[in-house]
Amino acid sequence: MSAAELVRVPPDAGPASELRKLGAFARRDFLIAWSYRMAFFSEWLVLALQTAMFYFIGQLVNPDVLPEYGGTHATYMEFVSIGIVMAAMIQIGFGRVAAAVRGEQLTGTLESLLLTPTALATIQVGTVLYDFAFIPVRMGLFLVVVAELFGLHFYASGALPAVVFLLVLLPFVWGLGVANAAGVLTFRRGFGAGLAVSVLALSSGAYFPLSVLPTWLQDVARLNPIAVSLGGVRSALLSDEGWAVIDWRVAVVACVSLLTLVLGLAAFRLALRRERRRGSLGLY
Repeated sequence: MSAAELVRVPPDAGPASELRKLGAFARRDFLIAWSYRMAFFSEWLVLALQTAMFYFIGQLVNPDVLPEYGGTHATYMEFVSIGIVMAAMIQIGFGRVAAAVRGEQLTGTLESLLLTPTALATIQVGTVLYDFAFIPVRMGLFLVVVAELFGLHFYASGALPAVVFLLVLLPFVWGLGVANAAGVLTFRRGFGAGLAVSVLALSSGAYFPLSVLPTWLQDVARLNPIAVSLGGVRSALLSDEGWAVIDWRVAVVACVSLLTLVLGLAAFRLALRRERRRGSLGLY
């Protein structure tokens, strides 16, 4: 299966048309989110409570066991705040496409949506566009607020290098999310994707240094693209090295991300073909 087939655009839908549809997806998701205002604002409260919990946990952590960035040990709050941001973005990226597919299944509109002259890539990107546009803004504000409240220090010169690490990781997360959506198409609610998320979270170093893991697990965890990118983001924001943190890690994560995205798109297309052939696309 070629790359062109994976992102095939219907013959009667040009690039301008597909871009307008992306805007429609984003507007729809915003209006849905805004219609549930309690949930919209309670997410901030959840973040605040989570931060408070980690603040008290940080009182028990010896700073000497935390990694050094720029020759200085980070505080636990500086370390974990960046982990919270990354974990939230990854969780949303992984689950949003599958959640959208599941929602369309339950409302009975999945088959109708896929019958429209809309490229699969447009549908897949459209379902996560609002989140990937809004979440970085929210998480950036979160870091600013946390830094002010707890006296944390992040280097502004590392902001753009940190964004580079996030951008090269994005196709990896999206690829996993699309593969997750393929599993939902095939197995419905019974698809156990939570195990994969738990393994990735455990080996990402989001909430604790990888050095506390058993030695054999440390070696495995260091191969996790999320852990590699997270280390790069922390190096960028917690040291004054600036663009010097951009090294071989970016190239490695970019290659793994591209491969994961291609495999995820292929899995989704195969799952879609199977359900269409079986006539079970609308079942949930």
